[in-house]
Amino acid sequence: MKVAIVGATGLIGRRLVEALPGRGWEVVPVSRKGEDVAGSAGVRWDPAVGDAVPAALLAADAVVNLAGAGIGDARWTDARKRLIRDSRVDTTRALVAALGEGGPRVLVNGSAIGFYGTGEETRTEASPAGHDFLARTCVAWEAEALAAEAKGVRVVLLRTGIVMAAEGGALKKQLPLFKAGVGGPLGGGRQWQSWVHIADVTGLIAHAIDHDDVSGPLNLTAPEPVRQRDFARTLGRVLGRPAFLPTPGIALRLALGEMATLALDGQRVEPAAALASGHAFRFTQLEPALRDVLSRD
Repeated sequence: MKVAIVGATGLIGRRLVEALPGRGWEVVPVSRKGEDVAGSAGVRWDPAVGDAVPAALLAADAVVNLAGAGIGDARWTDARKRLIRDSRVDTTRALVAALGEGGPRVLVNGSAIGFYGTGEETRTEASPAGHDFLARTCVAWEAEALAAEAKGVRVVLLRTGIVMAAEGGALKKQLPLFKAGVGGPLGGGRQWQSWVHIADVTGLIAHAIDHDDVSGPLNLTAPEPVRQRDFARTLGRVLGRPAFLPTPGIALRLALGEMATLALDGQRVEPAAALASGHAFRFTQLEPALRDVLSRD
């Protein structure tokens, strides 16, 4: 099995490049600069400058497409929002347009639980899309990926939650405050946080590649989401630090603008399709997941 990973230098992509050879699979890391990743020779592809889809990608048995500008890396100006959307939608469109007979048999394409919008209601893969910026972006992104089905390609849509990994993502940004003893809940702390351990992300992606009966949306979230205040309390306990200083919601909205919705509005998402497909999560509870992640920090 040869697997091309687009966006191989990102948090999830790099971990996939490290993990998949252990299954006996050959990995082709694809990125804008073509960097080698974890001992695997990289391939360059930058669709934003008009690069053609590389032959090494089209020769793979499976493609995992994780390309996209960071959602939480900068304030959401109009220009930043265009970049977030276009780097996902346009890249996926170009990739699918290049697929043809004899090429990859499965496309595992990135998406996010932002598809569902925000709120208290429990969402599964059967739930409808939301109406905010992230939801509209995910809907457009997934539509481009699903176009590959007309070419006989099996498509899996990865609706990923908040990934727990010490080396990147939301947790890395929070760790300095919590380690200093000045961490705490965001806003009122009642909002839901749908998290997932990085090992379960890579494990479920491999499961999706390997099982021909898996297609359509998969929520990459642990089966037990938590309230944000419980997340803060648990992280403080794992670190042996107090975690009671809240960050007022109004301060976050003033500092981050529309992007503050990621932290303050919350989503309660369950991985119904993943569980129904037979995937067993390694980490279903938050505290063991955080202890494992931070033991590798």
